[in-house]
Amino acid sequence: MNKLNTVCVIDDDLIYSIAIKHIIKRSEISTDTLFFKNGQVALEYFMQNLTDLALLPDVILLDLNMPVLDGWQFLDKYEPLIDKLSKIIPVYIVSSSVDEDEYNKAKSFHTVKDFIVKPITVERLQQIADEI
Repeated sequence: MNKLNTVCVIDDDLIYSIAIKHIIKRSEISTDTLFFKNGQVALEYFMQNLTDLALLPDVILLDLNMPVLDGWQFLDKYEPLIDKLSKIIPVYIVSSSVDEDEYNKAKSFHTVKDFIVKPITVERLQQIADEI
């Protein structure tokens, strides 16, 4: 199993954030996790650290339904940044939605590698680490 330096979780649900923190720890894929409560705060972080490899995560786990800037809006603003980032950061949508239209919409974004229905498992996180 591959190890990642940093996992980024963008999700406003406090209970999910606590749960995913424990799942990441149990999966042993990473020792560092960045948490953002909405896409705007995450986007600002990425814009401030475009070229700092040490501060950029290896993967983004993105929720869709959040206040301020939701997952779709985040992706709309994140995709133009990918050429400026000093490394490729794949995005995995992790949502409670089972809407086929949202799944198909996710496929239209180059950075989105998969659409995962919550809850995410230790095994799935380990697969993600191996894919990266």
